[in-house]
Amino acid sequence: MLDATDLTLHYGSSQILHGVSVSARVGEVTCIMGSNGVGKTSLLKILSGTHKSSAGSYLLDGIDVTAARPDQLAHAGVGYVPQGRFIFPMLTVRENLETGFGCLGNGEKFVPEEIYDLFPVLKTMLDRRGGDLSGGQQQQLAVARALITKPKLLLLDEPTEGIQPNIIAQIGEVINHLRSQQTMAIVLVEQYFDFAFGHADHIFAMMRGEVVYESPSASIDKVRLRQSVGV
Repeated sequence: MLDATDLTLHYGSSQILHGVSVSARVGEVTCIMGSNGVGKTSLLKILSGTHKSSAGSYLLDGIDVTAARPDQLAHAGVGYVPQGRFIFPMLTVRENLETGFGCLGNGEKFVPEEIYDLFPVLKTMLDRRGGDLSGGQQQQLAVARALITKPKLLLLDEPTEGIQPNIIAQIGEVINHLRSQQTMAIVLVEQYFDFAFGHADHIFAMMRGEVVYESPSASIDKVRLRQSVGV
């Protein structure tokens, strides 16, 4: 589903990514690990179209989308849950969910019941403003909003950051459920080592803007991986 090759990124005169290549397959969770500042979020911004790479190529389901805008990638099937959630605080939960309708056809603009099965708390809070939700509830809302767009590629940036353990466990269950559906590729950026290692099928470790280690999770030496990413 995703094949990115030799991606580089500059912010002004500073080079953030140095020839990063990653791939992700449908029905698998691909985890990108590394400490703060190694370029993980910058990579996801390229994959979501919110930043343009300086060089390299990006194929989505075999189609070159290197120069695509964020709205074009969303319509092509890229769902993005950014670090910090970025829900609309003054909109209700219902209205936040409905912002995902822009990627859907006229007959598809509704919230599937499966969303409420995955995140039951949202059904009880439809008329509450997003800004009044707890951090964990906002994270659930952000993931649900991305799922409404029916993504082929789901990008999750630090979904466990700053939320309580029971919500972390629930998000892990959602990731496992989505993988079992075999309908999308999931790319997970994560620093929480045990969560990442416990859910990933394939792991890329980054350091200083480069991929320094890559392997199927079943073949990884956990000690070596910890040393590689510094987490």
